This record gives sequence, C-alpha cells and structure tokens, in this order.
Amino acid sequence: LPPAEAEGLVRALQGTELRDIGGQGWLRQHEYVEKLNMHGIVSASAGQEHLLTELLVTYGKIPVLIEELISVEIWKHKVFPVLCRLKDFKPRSTFPIYVVLHHEASIINLLETMFFYKEICESAEDSILDLIDYCHRKLTLLAAWSANGQAAVLVPPQELQKQAETMEFEISLKALSVLRFITDQVESLPLSALTRMLNTHNLPCLLVELVEHCPWSCWEAGKLKKFENGTWHVVPPEDQVKMTKLDGQVWLALLNLLLSPECQRKYRFDGFNKSQLLKLRVFLTDVLIDQLPNLMEMQRFLSHLAVTEPAPPKKDLVLEQVPVIWDHILKKNSGKWEAIAKYQVKHAFSPTEEELKLQARRWAQTYSLDMMEALAPDKPHCRVCGVEAAKRCSRCRNEWYCTRACQVQHWQKHKPACNLMA
Repeated sequence: LPPAEAEGLVRALQGTELRDIGGQGWLRQHEYVEKLNMHGIVSASAGQEHLLTELLVTYGKIPVLIEELISVEIWKHKVFPVLCRLKDFKPRSTFPIYVVLHHEASIINLLETMFFYKEICESAEDSILDLIDYCHRKLTLLAAWSANGQAAVLVPPQELQKQAETMEFEISLKALSVLRFITDQVESLPLSALTRMLNTHNLPCLLVELVEHCPWSCWEAGKLKKFENGTWHVVPPEDQVKMTKLDGQVWLALLNLLLSPECQRKYRFDGFNKSQLLKLRVFLTDVLIDQLPNLMEMQRFLSHLAVTEPAPPKKDLVLEQVPVIWDHILKKNSGKWEAIAKYQVKHAFSPTEEELKLQARRWAQTYSLDMMEALAPDKPHCRVCGVEAAKRCSRCRNEWYCTRACQVQHWQKHKPACNLMA
C-alpha cells in the first residue's frame, strides 16, 4: 500500500457495535483490516514494517483492534447460535460465520505481525489484559483440541464444519504466537498483566499441557504429521526431532515466564505447579537443547526446583486492574441476544442477489489471488491425494487438484462449500 493509503486505512479503523457485525459498515472495516494485514505481511517479509507500526501507535489503534477481536468472539458464542435457531435465517446464509471467522483470523494475524515490536505492546495499554484473556481462551481451546481431536464449531454441513474447525484451529495458533510476544515484554507490562498470566490463568501450567500433548502434531497411519504454514505435512523420519516454529513459541514463552526474576517473585510454586513444571524435564533432550540453546537455563532451573522449596510469592499491596472490554460488551448487550440476531437477519444476513454480487466484486478487489499465492509459503497440494497441484476449481477457485479424476472424486463433498463461495 502507498503510505497515504495505509494511513487512511489505519485512521478509519473504529470499534463496532455487536448488532452491526455483518452489516455494510462492518464489511468495509473487514476490507480495511484485510488490506492492512496483507500489507503487514509483505512489509515484514521485506523488513519495512516500521511505517505500519508507527501508524498504529500514533493513532492508538491497537486497543481498537483488540476490542474488535473480543466483539467477534462474543458474537460467535452469544449471537450466532441464536441466529441459527431463527426460522427467518435462510440455509444459504450460514456464510456469516465464515466471514466473521475470517475477520477474527485477519485481526489476530495482523496483531501477530505487529506485536513483535515493544512499542506496539506498550500502546495496547490496559487492553493488554483483554488480549491476555483472549489468548488464554484460545490456548485452552488448543489443549482441549489435543484431548478430543477437535473443537466445537456450530456450522452445518459436514464439509463446512471441517473448514470452520480448521480456521478456529489456526486462529488459536496465532494467539499462541501473540502471547509469546507479550511474554517477551514482561519487564514493561503492567503488574496486573503479569499477575493475570501467572496466577489468574496459570499460563505456565497451560503451556506445559501444550508441550505434553502438542496439538499441532499427530500420528496417522504410522506417519508423523505436523501442522505448519496452514497445512498438515508428513514429516520424514530424519526430520522428526526438529523443532517447529510452534514448538519454539511454547518453549520461548515458558522461558520468559519462568526465568524472569519478576515472574519468579510473583509465581506460586506450590505442590501442584511444581509437579507440572517438572514434567518438562523429560522433553529437554540434548537434541532439543542443541536447537534452542537457551533451554540449558531451563534445564538448570528445573533441576534446582526439584530439590528446593521456593519461597512463597511476595504479596504486593497494589490495586489489581481487571479487563474491561469483555465485561463492558457483555453488560451492554446482556438479554439482547435474540433482538440482535433478529436485527441481523433483517439488515445483514438476508442479502439480495444484487447485494451478494456487489459484495463479491468488492472482495475480489480486496483479495488479489496473485497476491495471496505470492504470500503462500508452499505450492498448493491436491485436496484428495496431497501431491503438488496445478489445477483448481474454476467455479470457486478455492480448492486445488492434481487431475480431473481427483476433482470429480471430491465434488460431492466440495459442492456445498463451492455453492456458497461461488
């Protein structure tokens, strides 16, 4: 984006009322966020993201993006289930959950790109507490995913349900990265933020759970598969001990939360927490430490923890801040979920054919397929057999195939999603 256009998009970002989600103004904001998200990715890859960082800080838009993230999450859990029960809600209109999920994914992706910088983290101010709570909910979802193999996303039919689950999974992984960047700044965070991460949510123990069960890694038909760059890959035997970026994010967050003097002073090393943390010792192999040498300090810390009784946390006489965005939105809209759903059926989610075509044209301008493919780290693979693919569905241009035979084989499963997207 030219600097002037980037500045205009940043300045246009604003909070959205819950009932306006899905409306024309909200869809325009989604386009702004998506353009800024793609701009951020391209700028970061070229080492030129300082302009966007400066704009977001100057105009105070990080709290706005966090508020938008929380609004979307509340809408998914409070309004969408009511919406699905309304008889006026047409079956073809189940597309809103995908637009909302994509909006959430775009915001968390933009925050992941930006939170690498200390000034962005500081510009979040008190809203950092709401972001920490959001990341905690997503990490809890990941831990549940590793236990159950899936997460609950209320979307029919089966093929669309699978896509929604994949998006929710990817959003949770982005939240893990954002949380790690927040832990990089423990010295400059408000005291309440540190207390919330360590004692209210007990994030060290939750991260231990992720190390143990590793939801982005699984065995299937005797082969190890890992989730990286948006897809599951079969890992060759010689690479199975390699640390992925996601593994690295968990270990770095643990290093930040456990080895910082301020964190050690505030964390409760009681019997349960101590036993959970000591589970990490079995994972700290020489091969792992060779890939992330800082883990040698973690190994020493755990060895010391095993034979000592840490002092109880020092109690500070401070007033603890609490997150306000989540509570404010819930309080403002409590008891109005059905009214909001009915309003949205009438004003947002019953588009005419002409309105759908107009929106499709706007999105086609926002999402340049050439740009999206240039951003993709890997070449596309066949949806059926997984080999490298050169053809895709000409109707929705969303699924890739190596041959027409694979496309025909997949058509019955792909048809509902294709109809929606086309």
